[in-house]
Amino acid sequence: MGVFQPEVSHDSQSSSRSFALRLKQVNPRVLSLAGVISIVIALLILLYVHGQSNKEIILVIDGQVQTLETREALLSDVLAKEQISLQPYDELSIGLSDEIQDGDRVVITRAQKLVLTADGATKTIYTTEDSLGDAITKLGYSLEGDDKIFPSLDTAVTPDMEVKIVRITKQTVQRTVNLPFKVIKTADPSLYKGDVRVAQAGKPGAIIQHIEKIYQDGELVSMNMVGKEVQTVTKDKVIAVGTKAVPKPVVAVATTPKATTTSKSSKVSAKSNNVTSKAGVDFEYKKMIKNVSMTAYSSEEPGIGTRTASGTRVTEGRTIAVDPNVIPIGWWVYIEGLGFRRAEDTGGAIKGNKVDVYYDSLSHARNFGRKSRTIYVIGPVKPELN
Repeated sequence: MGVFQPEVSHDSQSSSRSFALRLKQVNPRVLSLAGVISIVIALLILLYVHGQSNKEIILVIDGQVQTLETREALLSDVLAKEQISLQPYDELSIGLSDEIQDGDRVVITRAQKLVLTADGATKTIYTTEDSLGDAITKLGYSLEGDDKIFPSLDTAVTPDMEVKIVRITKQTVQRTVNLPFKVIKTADPSLYKGDVRVAQAGKPGAIIQHIEKIYQDGELVSMNMVGKEVQTVTKDKVIAVGTKAVPKPVVAVATTPKATTTSKSSKVSAKSNNVTSKAGVDFEYKKMIKNVSMTAYSSEEPGIGTRTASGTRVTEGRTIAVDPNVIPIGWWVYIEGLGFRRAEDTGGAIKGNKVDVYYDSLSHARNFGRKSRTIYVIGPVKPELN
């Protein structure tokens, strides 16, 4: 018998060689991939460890600086651990959810409360600004024209500060003031004594005053005259008074009883006890007051109107303010150095032997100063020119 030879398969030997060849080709790729994965894992581990390590940050609260060491990653966690609370209007230099890094500087600015009154309302507001001017600008408030703010804009903000904004508005209006004409008497040698004639008819005038009204938060607080102009020129009434001597008629001389003559002489003497002559006018006065203190006033002053206490309009050259207990309202007086004036007004400071003389111009009134004069109290009728 022959020897049995095992059957050898060529396909099996070929498959083994192919697997070995493929394994030899794949191994370097697997090793490279495994190496990359190992490096990534190592980096992640290092980053985690670094993130969990101590970090030092600088914390500034309202200018107070402190240094903190922490292992926390977020600012909110750091503040919670340090028991630092925040109010709704406080400001942070970084967000609460931001991740902090070693060496970071975190600034916390506390908001201050202000009580602001403006435009008819009072509000409680909060600000982190240092000056009042920056605070109201950031809050949306502005000052226009002549508006005022208390305290001033450069004031440093303090807790619970009370702030008031006053809105100032101005309005200029026109006011017409009538000016009565004066009666002027002049001597006329062509007319006999006792005769008069109107040389020029009088005509009242008018001026237009420009009045500035000032309002604070809609309420009128003051009025000032900022200008005036003549609308109609005043024309004074001129009366010519005769000075020519009247021819004396020839009359028979009659004998007068002595008793009658004596009586008439005594009557004239008694009548002329309080008679004087001033500015070419002879007049009888009720009383004479010496050393009267005199000042002056004007309707251009704030709060002084053009209507007197007696109901007339103030008129330069005529109106004076008096104490009615000394000089009755409506009576005429003669003031040494000034002439005839009429008591038409009163004043809270006019008491006793004191008189206030009216002038249209405020500068003239101020230049008048204080004087001392003698006054003749005449009565309700102004004396006529002789």
